[in-house]
Amino acid sequence: MSKYKCIIFDCDGVLVDSEPISIQILVDMANGYGANIDLAYGMKHFKGSFFDACKNKIAQLTNRPIPDSFQEDYRKQSFEAFKKNMQPVKGVKNVLTNLNLPFCVASSGPEDKIRLNLGLAGLLPYFENKIFSCYTINKWKPDPAVFLWAAETMGFKPNECLVIEDSLSGVRAANAGGFDVFGFTAHDYNDELKNEATKTFDSMDGLLEMIYVSSYT
Repeated sequence: MSKYKCIIFDCDGVLVDSEPISIQILVDMANGYGANIDLAYGMKHFKGSFFDACKNKIAQLTNRPIPDSFQEDYRKQSFEAFKKNMQPVKGVKNVLTNLNLPFCVASSGPEDKIRLNLGLAGLLPYFENKIFSCYTINKWKPDPAVFLWAAETMGFKPNECLVIEDSLSGVRAANAGGFDVFGFTAHDYNDELKNEATKTFDSMDGLLEMIYVSSYT
């Protein structure tokens, strides 16, 4: 039996396989300003970051100001790419279907993006009225605020919740808030999560067993 009473999922890279899509768009746009970077660079430096941090990084790389329209253009291009290519993370639908605990999603993305991606991946019905966006409270990971808000709204204390994350900033946010956190390492290209997450896993096929059976010693 699990010691956890609620599971808090990150969205991008945990529920939906969106990060290679969105980061490639960001890389392509950055290269349009002369950044000369590739997807591997983007996954290393942009993954799990809120948008302004990515924009500032691109400005540093290009040594030129990035226009105010950059974020709007990015959202438009990425949303179109999501509509063509979005898929759920392999095995996560089985996890959600068989998870006999309350759960929700807490993401750094805007709520309309979260809803779009979950809808395109066929996962939105699992999360109606259980979506928590950093944009709503204007605090981003590694600040733990979005996880604390999610836990409180769901009716649980941090030590009763488990966070599922795939980014270092997300893992650090969970740790800062007093949560246990399992790091999903399928795209952990920098091998960063194992030293900071409570546990790590590389396939959704083993997550339910980790939640319910592990001794958590």
